[in-house]
Amino acid sequence: MSARLNIATVDSAAYKAMMGLEGYLQTISLNHIQKELIKIRASQINKCAFCLDMHTKDALKYGETTQRIFILEGWREAKEFFTEEEQALLAMTEEITLISHNGLTEETFQKAKQFFDDAQIAQIIMAIVTINAWNRIAVSTHLPIAK
Repeated sequence: MSARLNIATVDSAAYKAMMGLEGYLQTISLNHIQKELIKIRASQINKCAFCLDMHTKDALKYGETTQRIFILEGWREAKEFFTEEEQALLAMTEEITLISHNGLTEETFQKAKQFFDDAQIAQIIMAIVTINAWNRIAVSTHLPIAK
């Protein structure tokens, strides 16, 4: 599958806006592993090979284990590998990525409030929204994976 177009060159203003979101995400209180878990899980749901390749490599660089990356898609059946805080992040990631199914449920929101304050929840939502936007850009433009 060949690349269709490069948003960065075809519409540099849109790409610059997306990079602004990325810059913002560098300032939030989530740690690197938490951010990468969000990015990998959303990218799994969206079947974005480009982002999966990038963010699994980044997660490993930040100290994530291969085992947790391998079982991330089945985290609900492997809860002992993920903290309750991470489980809340992953549940939020799934529900927001699949927003048309049930939205962000009250149960998941309340669980997240046990671990995160309102500002952190807003940051988590923005991290999820941003990776979903990147996934849609990469999938729709056939962004190639670097070999």
